[in-house]
Amino acid sequence: MTLQEQTVGRLALSLPGATRVFHANNIDFCCGGRISLQQAAERAGLPVDKLVAELEALPAASSEQRDWREASNDELIDHILTRYHDVHREQLPELIRMARRVEQVHGDRDNCPNGLADLLLVIYQEMESHMQKEEQILFPMLRRGLGAQAQGPIAVMRHEHDDHGENLEQVMRLTDDITPPKGACTTWRALYTGLREFREDLMEHIHLENNLLFERA
Repeated sequence: MTLQEQTVGRLALSLPGATRVFHANNIDFCCGGRISLQQAAERAGLPVDKLVAELEALPAASSEQRDWREASNDELIDHILTRYHDVHREQLPELIRMARRVEQVHGDRDNCPNGLADLLLVIYQEMESHMQKEEQILFPMLRRGLGAQAQGPIAVMRHEHDDHGENLEQVMRLTDDITPPKGACTTWRALYTGLREFREDLMEHIHLENNLLFERA
């Protein structure tokens, strides 16, 4: 299957760095992930050849879905750090900024997600603490093959993952399942697009750790 025929969502998962290309070209790989690269290029008014060239120029690019079960622990951890930890640290401050703006301007509307900015700030603080524990304690242990000794830290991380899941459910309740109301302004719509992207990324991130990395240990 050519790059043009593959869905944007599949490319975002299988090609390291593809998300950077999509961001730079305003290609929606989260909500619009089910359409092909060809369709996404047409929607964005871009020549598909340009996107294909940028994707093919990525290091270690592969047109096949990466099966992370075949990756070493080092490869999987490196992927989690670059694809999820680094990305969450970019996503959350911007989401908090947009949520504050929406609440300031539209706080008197019944459907305004009042309290969302504070909730996102809590999520950011909890996730930063969580990611630092993984980066400084757990991941170095797993890289050294100390899975048996890492059961305590792993249990803590699994518990915190459950907390992250509960926070996401609270986000869904506050935002009508991340559905912008009729007549929502550009910032409001952009906020919800970003929230959907963040939610999908976080769920995939937790899935790789809980169901693959931690199970190996």
